[in-house]
Amino acid sequence: MIAFIVRRLLAMIPMLIAISFISFAIIQLPPGDYLSTLQAVQGTSGGGMSNEQAQLLRERYGLDESFLTQYWKWVKGFPKGDLGYSYEWTSSVWPLIKDRIWYTLLLGACSILVMVVLSVPIGIYSATHQYSVGDTLMSIIAFLGLSVPGFLLALIWLYIGGVLLNLDVLGAQSKEYINTAFSWGKAWDYFLHLWPPAIILGLASTAQLMRIMRNGMLDEMNKQYITTARAKGLKERKVINKYAVRSALNPVVSVLAMEVPKIISSSILIGVVMSVPTTGPLFLRSLQSQDMYVAGAFLLIMSLMLLVSNLIADLLLAWLDPRIVYT
Repeated sequence: MIAFIVRRLLAMIPMLIAISFISFAIIQLPPGDYLSTLQAVQGTSGGGMSNEQAQLLRERYGLDESFLTQYWKWVKGFPKGDLGYSYEWTSSVWPLIKDRIWYTLLLGACSILVMVVLSVPIGIYSATHQYSVGDTLMSIIAFLGLSVPGFLLALIWLYIGGVLLNLDVLGAQSKEYINTAFSWGKAWDYFLHLWPPAIILGLASTAQLMRIMRNGMLDEMNKQYITTARAKGLKERKVINKYAVRSALNPVVSVLAMEVPKIISSSILIGVVMSVPTTGPLFLRSLQSQDMYVAGAFLLIMSLMLLVSNLIADLLLAWLDPRIVYT
């Protein structure tokens, strides 16, 4: 197992290099650069920047250099933790995005927790009560969850929480706790602002995982080893929880690992609508302004999160199913 983990970690290095190259190339595909976008924005607002000034700035920031040169200047800083320089925010990239990365990771972890806590028990209930009223009702709710986009749920929560209940529903903290020292009241307020976006992000995937869990349970319950366990006189609860559930969790764990990039991409709209400090709004802004190092850093970190989540999923599968052996 240790050898497998080491090989997977070593394999991530060339994969991340390839991903960084492709991501950087895609970001560079649109015509122009950050200064071209800045010139256009200033032109529409009545200001302006001459082509001579723009060319001097391009030479200063290295925007007039070749694609490979710019890419090499970016990646050579990775071993030192340097992810480049943001032209728009005139700051190094990592200090600019690190707080948003940690918040997005926390929000994603809470969303995954919501998915598991809701989808697994509901999927088990639907499978063990097939075609019952409860199963039908849960299926309807699942299809609604799949069809309603997350940003619409966020708007609904803003109306219910902000208008009807008169709650502070925007941002990650209430105004009175911003820039204050840590306290239990501040921690509780942080939690109250964290769970609505976590639930909203997790609901669509919860519906999908619930159906996967239900179908996996129905498939396992019809297999011979379940019939044998029942014939031996084992209690139904033990047959379901110890044998059927454990095997049915395999596809759920596999799909759950693939939900990580979906959560991050969905957080763009959620972050804009609910004004929470996820990576989404800043990533969107960097793409619009062609702030290439910020956008490239976000894509690279999201790819790293996907690779790590797949490694964790493989380890969980080996723990859940003894038939899976990694050498």
